[in-house]
Order: sequence, then C-alpha cells, then structure tokens
Amino acid sequence: MELTTVWFLVIAGLWTGYFVLEGFDFGVGALLRVIGRDEPERRAAITTIGPVWDGNEVWLVMAGAATFAAFPDWYATLFSGFYLPLFAILVALILRGVALEYRGKRADLEWRGRMDTLITIGSVVPALLWGIIFANVVRGVPLDGSHEFVGSLGDLFGPFALLGGVTFVAVFATHGAIFLALRTDGVLRERANRLARRLGLVTALLAVAFLWWAQALRGDTGSAVVAVAAAVTFVGGLVANRFGREGWAFTGTAVATGLTVVSLFAALFPVVIPSTLDPQSTLTAVEAASTAYTLKILTIIAAIFTPLVLLYQGWTYWVFRKRVVVA
Repeated sequence: MELTTVWFLVIAGLWTGYFVLEGFDFGVGALLRVIGRDEPERRAAITTIGPVWDGNEVWLVMAGAATFAAFPDWYATLFSGFYLPLFAILVALILRGVALEYRGKRADLEWRGRMDTLITIGSVVPALLWGIIFANVVRGVPLDGSHEFVGSLGDLFGPFALLGGVTFVAVFATHGAIFLALRTDGVLRERANRLARRLGLVTALLAVAFLWWAQALRGDTGSAVVAVAAAVTFVGGLVANRFGREGWAFTGTAVATGLTVVSLFAALFPVVIPSTLDPQSTLTAVEAASTAYTLKILTIIAAIFTPLVLLYQGWTYWVFRKRVVVA
C-alpha cells in the first residue's frame, strides 16, 4: 500500500476517533440545561466529561497536524475555503474550554449559569459547523485550476450542508444522552434514558437521510455498505438503550458515529476535495500529498507515539469509569 493511501487512512482514523469521543461530550454540553434541572444535576453532568473532554480534543489537534504534514495542499485548500466556519469552531471551543475550567471557580449561581450557557453554545456550534464542513467536503466546493476556493460563504450553506449540520448535532446529542445514562445514576440516569429514546427516532431519520444523500452524491458499493452498517448499529444502540443496557447502547452509538465518518471518507477516496466547477480542478490525495520522504518520516513518528497516546487515554477512561452521583 502506498504511503499516500496509508496517511489518508490515518487521517480518516483520527477524524473518526475525534467525532466518536468528542461527540459524546459535545452531546453532554448541548443537553446540559435540558438534562440538568438544578445546580447539583448540572454539576454531575459536567463531572462525567470533566476528566476526558480535553483529551478528546487532542484527536482534533492530531488530525489537523497530520493533514498539515502529510497533505499540505489539502490543509491549505480547507482553510482557504472554510476559514470562517473553522475560525468560529475555534472560538466556540475556546469559550467552551474556559467555561468548563472556570465554572467551579465561583459559588455564585448566576456565574455558573453564564458558564453553562457558554458550554451549551460551545458544544452546539462546533457540532453544527463540523457537519456543514464535512457535508461540503463530500459534495464538493468551487475550486479553480490551482485548487483554490473561489466561491462565497453562501456556497457553504446549501441544503445538503445544512442537513449535515443538523444531523451531526442530533447524533452527538443522542450519543451524549446515552453516555450520561451510562455514567450517572438515579433520576439523572432515568432522564437521560428517556431523552435518548425521544431523540433517537428523529436522529435515526436524519442520519439515514444524510447518509443516503451522501452516497447518492459520491459513493460506491463499499461506502454504501459501511453507511448501512452505521444505520444498523445506531438502531441497535437505541434498542439496547430502551432495555436499559447503557453499555451496549453507548457501544452502538459510538460504532455508528465512527462508521458514519468512515463511510464519508470511503465515498471520497482517492479525492480529498471535489470541485463543483470542473472535474479537472478536483484535488486528489496524490496531488495534495507531501514528498515520499516526508511521509516515511511521519510514519515512523506515528508508529512510535500513537500507541502511547492511545494507552494513556485508555487508562484515563478506565480510572474515571464509575458512575457519577448527584450530590
């Protein structure tokens, strides 16, 4: 297998890990004021993601760094075309991180209420914009012969892109509700279970519509099979949640989220950003890649450090695996 293909798979894997892990803490943040009816309940909900949310964001840093190093033209085209949405995501993530860290610094309920609002905004906005960005990457954007974005901001908000944004928010919210059911107890657990059941059907319909449209735009047999598997595992997670099997339910939504991202990358390959103006302007993985020597060095570095990162993050989840009780 060529190193270009290897690194395309690596980047797909990093984005998959990011959305599976960051997805549930985006969901918890988005549902914070819905799930938590008072201060102790909201504090308990935040405690479930407190030890892991910043580690989950490492996957985003790694995905961005890997794209910059392995596919610099891909990175440049993404930032030229999606500069404003990416900047908005960055601001939202900063505000969310500040709110999570500083929420408990003061006992004032009004202060904590403002921080809760920032956490909610900082969770919903990135989820929405990531969905819009990934939908546009699959659909394609106006690229000229130099692979530079020549469209306007309005070109990024078509019907398919908006469906992608809403779908990402709904999937993450359901994923987060099931995570809360898995990590909490008592009334908070029951409320999260009920909310996951109510969100689940709407989310499943949105996800099926989005995946079907994505495959119709740019898919093949392999990506279609993965998309169907994503839908089946998501429904399986909802069924498990209905029977109170939160562990299996969370596994189902996690696998479904991961398979959804995999299906999008599978539909895209070997292209990294399609052009809607001229097929000749489409940017492929081979055209966007760094030199073979650079990819070789990156492969050696990744082989050494990636297992260490995975072991550390796995250990973190194991240490903080117990349920959180409202106090």
